[in-house]
Amino acid sequence: MDYLKEIQGKASHDPYFNKMNTNTKRCVFVNGPVIVGAGPSGLAAAACLTAKGVQSLVLERCNCIASLWQLKTYDRLSLHLPKQFCELPLMSFPHDFPTYPTKQQFIKYLELYAMTFNIRPVFNQTVISANYDRNLGLWRIIATSPSITTTSTEYVTRWLIVATGENAEAVLPDIEGMEEFGGSIMHTSFYKSGQIFTRKKVLVVGCGNSGMEVCLDLCNHDATPSLVVRDTVHVLPREMLGKSTFGLSMWLLKWLPMRLVDRFLLITSRLLLGDTSRLGLDRPEIGPLELKHLSGKTPVLDVGTLAKIKSGDIKVCPGIKRLLKHRTVEFVNGQTEEYDAIILATGYKSNVPSWLKEKEMFSEKDGLPKRPFPNGWKGECGLYAVGFTKRGLLGASIDAKKIAEHIHQYFQ
Repeated sequence: MDYLKEIQGKASHDPYFNKMNTNTKRCVFVNGPVIVGAGPSGLAAAACLTAKGVQSLVLERCNCIASLWQLKTYDRLSLHLPKQFCELPLMSFPHDFPTYPTKQQFIKYLELYAMTFNIRPVFNQTVISANYDRNLGLWRIIATSPSITTTSTEYVTRWLIVATGENAEAVLPDIEGMEEFGGSIMHTSFYKSGQIFTRKKVLVVGCGNSGMEVCLDLCNHDATPSLVVRDTVHVLPREMLGKSTFGLSMWLLKWLPMRLVDRFLLITSRLLLGDTSRLGLDRPEIGPLELKHLSGKTPVLDVGTLAKIKSGDIKVCPGIKRLLKHRTVEFVNGQTEEYDAIILATGYKSNVPSWLKEKEMFSEKDGLPKRPFPNGWKGECGLYAVGFTKRGLLGASIDAKKIAEHIHQYFQ
């Protein structure tokens, strides 16, 4: 990597380079890739690079690894897929972990993973800008930190790996009357447990895996939850025929076309769960695997919520028209009802367009790579993406391996 040192030396004496640095108090040249994000995707990329003998620098805006898992998830959360489909490259889960590790166990695994591969992120570094300097042939990454007096730090590198993921920022819907409602309104990123909602009426907006599980958690804490279902949704049992639904699907796809596997899943789900449309949960016209492939929308894997809907402990409601005073909600069917609180299980989105000054690889609309999986991991000029496949941890692992292999070529 002597030629990178040569570039560094030239850059330090380049009038253009020095002129561009007048507003930055600190500049760090990184003789290796810079990874933005210390979640599972960023850790996977760093570990794969380490295994190839390539040292990287990981920048993280929070004060811990896997900040989404540690700071913004509810207490009862467990992995929705079996652990063998969620392990990161080069290291399996401990043998004594259950099939579906808990949130705490998954965090413990990630901390052990970082320790094993000597991954030491620079915490409290919020990247506000990343721009490719064509005069230098290098990426210039500006990060700020609230914990130090230096206003900002500029990291200069040849390779930039974007690992901030699909879930960087909460999606907050603009519902008419939110200011007048009078009750508590929170996103699931702030929800920890239903304990604070005991004996209260709570409206959960969003019928994905999080919304369904929050409703179940509320029931278990003697709250009275209702679930807003605005769109069609596939609900599947988490396991069927003694195997995980996901694992069985992946096995069947080796032998059968996707539409046949979808048909099998829907028939089996109807036998095990009944007709979900009678509960207000209409299914999409296309099957769960095809829908996931085309749009990235994940089917709900039921962990007990459906039984609570059948028993009447959870009420299914149509979409919200507006919120009124005195904690009242008006639905699109004209009915109104009072609630003590509203929980928005409305998901997350990428924040890449807000800081990456590049328009070729990432879409400005949704912040995801324009090229679909499996080709969205590599851009131009040393730009890479990991964790944007809409295929969870398994997709992130695939990308991390490809990125490490590609960058390793420059170090031989």
